[in-house]
Amino acid sequence: MSSSRGAGRSGRSQRKLAGITTFTASAIAVADMVGIGVFTSLGFQVQNITSAFSVLVLWIVGGVVALCGALAYGELGAALPRSGGEYNFLSRIYHPAVGFMAGWLSATVGFAAPIALAAIAFGAYFKGVVPGAPSPLVLGLGIAWLVAAVHLAGLRHGHIFQNVSTILKVVLIIAFIIAGFAYGTPQDISFAPSMIDLQQISGAPFAIGLVFVMYSYSGWNASTYIIDEIEDPQRTVPRSLFIATFIVLVLYLALNALFLYTTPMEKMAGQVEVALVAGTHIFGASGGKIVGGLICAGLIATISAMTWIGPRVTQVMGEDLPALSIFARKTRGGVPAAAILLQLFMVTALILTQSFENVLNYIQFSITLSSFLAVLGVMLLRRSQPDLVRPYRTWGYPVTPIIFLGVTAFIMIYLLSERPVQSLAGLATLAVGLVVYWVWMKRSPSKVSQGMTR
Repeated sequence: MSSSRGAGRSGRSQRKLAGITTFTASAIAVADMVGIGVFTSLGFQVQNITSAFSVLVLWIVGGVVALCGALAYGELGAALPRSGGEYNFLSRIYHPAVGFMAGWLSATVGFAAPIALAAIAFGAYFKGVVPGAPSPLVLGLGIAWLVAAVHLAGLRHGHIFQNVSTILKVVLIIAFIIAGFAYGTPQDISFAPSMIDLQQISGAPFAIGLVFVMYSYSGWNASTYIIDEIEDPQRTVPRSLFIATFIVLVLYLALNALFLYTTPMEKMAGQVEVALVAGTHIFGASGGKIVGGLICAGLIATISAMTWIGPRVTQVMGEDLPALSIFARKTRGGVPAAAILLQLFMVTALILTQSFENVLNYIQFSITLSSFLAVLGVMLLRRSQPDLVRPYRTWGYPVTPIIFLGVTAFIMIYLLSERPVQSLAGLATLAVGLVVYWVWMKRSPSKVSQGMTR
């Protein structure tokens, strides 16, 4: 087991090797957030929310809540600068067992399931653009393995690939938005507020819609998983979290405004593939392929971001736990190859068994709970460790953390009421992690405690 001083040297060497700046850290979070959610959510929202103004307010509220979370995580990342995200934060704030449960979730299916979903979505959209292509399953496996190979080649290769793929993603989205407004036919719709908006914004459909909008913003905390690879993390992490979340908020507003401005609501209502419907309405028969190609290109960056950050949780756990030490080993290129391969194995299994959607449904509650505890930890640390060095302090404290906690609590209550079996299954996964932790703790308590509380 390495000492804390050794861990510090390791972190500094990783930062020197990777050279992750604010730009790349922000790119990872942008790529992680912008998946397929924004291209599929609107159809369900306009079934019950008929005001364009209310729909945009819904996405603004979701973005503001995500920003509140990002501001709080910025303080944690600056005060407790180590890779691992919630694994690191919860271990330090509450107890190593709590952190282990969050890490257990991330290391097993927390990243593998959304990668599998994104990979299969890539295959489905690619098949729509190129009908003669192999099946979505084959394409999904291919893109997951290809992206993993890039990251296995080394930090520098992954760094460049992430930047290029994210820049391409954002540029294509902006180009689509500009072209859509330029060539689309305006609908009889108003974005100005009216008397009906107050009723819609305060109604149940708006609150339920916010639950799913928040899923579209998930990933805003991405840079906290790779803190050891980031230059000057105590400044870069808070900046990257805020910048990325704000960029995505603007992109989401523009995309939804475009869909509403150019496509009749009745054509989108109840439709999953809203972006394809809008693309066809704007650009004609070729519009579907244009949008399909756009989504495919964007999903590559999303898969890359999660392929990068997910294994870092397992890596840090390996630094702390002797039983997982193989996952802490890094190649000459500075990557945890065994951790990347473990995640790739999980992704492959989920794709082949087509079980990723069920897994995603049952881990949503547990993932939300982890974020809730992390942000709550900002407030607890202010009371329990007032002298802790905080290079960055949460802007708007305590209002911004309270906003995030309130909305997140509502989401958890909603999930427990609407998906009780799946939510309890997610908690059962955490419980399994707790059992595993205590078994390892019993075998080598001093080693485990030393690593996880450094």
